[in-house]
Amino acid sequence: MTTPTTTTMAAKTIAITGGARGIGYQTAKELIRRGHRVAIGDVDETRAKEAADELGVTVVTRLDVTDPDSFRAFLDMVEKQLGPLDVLINNAGIMPTGHAHEEDDAVTRRQVEINVLGVIFGTKLALQRMLPRRTGHIINTASLAGELAVPGLATYCGTKFAVIGFTEAARQEYRKSGVQLSTVRPTFTNTELVSGTAGAKGLRNAEPQEIARATADLIERPRPFVRVTRFAGGMVAAMKFVPGRVAAGLGSALGTDSVFLDDVDMGARQAYLDRIRNN
Repeated sequence: MTTPTTTTMAAKTIAITGGARGIGYQTAKELIRRGHRVAIGDVDETRAKEAADELGVTVVTRLDVTDPDSFRAFLDMVEKQLGPLDVLINNAGIMPTGHAHEEDDAVTRRQVEINVLGVIFGTKLALQRMLPRRTGHIINTASLAGELAVPGLATYCGTKFAVIGFTEAARQEYRKSGVQLSTVRPTFTNTELVSGTAGAKGLRNAEPQEIARATADLIERPRPFVRVTRFAGGMVAAMKFVPGRVAAGLGSALGTDSVFLDDVDMGARQAYLDRIRNN
């Protein structure tokens, strides 16, 4: 169980999707450490309950973010047991790898449903609760792959580009409402999502604790977005001003044109792929 610590910010009621593992789990842990009231939902009910026991979370349930009724029930539970929703973190997401033309249609659909529709459904449901109160914060977990395309992740990149575009449009739409909307844009992070991959040459993956801290800081000091790590984020921002031929050459030098294609250890990745297909 995580031991809470006090912060200068008043405790908030925070709901996290995909909270059973990885970035979602570490974000819950960090927010509890800072004294907030946290609820987690995850499609893997067994692991979600285990995570809740480890974290000392009392509000936990199976959540299918692709089902608006499931999402609505989750938020109803949160508000009934913890009070009005202050922050929703739309964290749930999946990342299969491979050549686009070989990707099974069911896998393509699953990515779009979880990574895009789940975020849109959650954002809408949270807005419906927050707008009448003129306060609240919705944080959507995107990716630096939503700004810079990566071979082997075509559908995933497309979904994260969509998350960034949707959130930015909604942020501008509701900029005078009192409700904040933000994106967290991690580099590749050492969770199950990157199992069986080696990462780019000379660039380290982030740790989920880093993303958790950045998300918690974003709640305390709202901004439109935050990139993590600082170095990877700066590199992605700079690449937007680099000619395409130079960018392609740099990608080859770093190995990013093969790290999610020919260089993937599918045996090491199989357990993750089985889980995301079966849940």
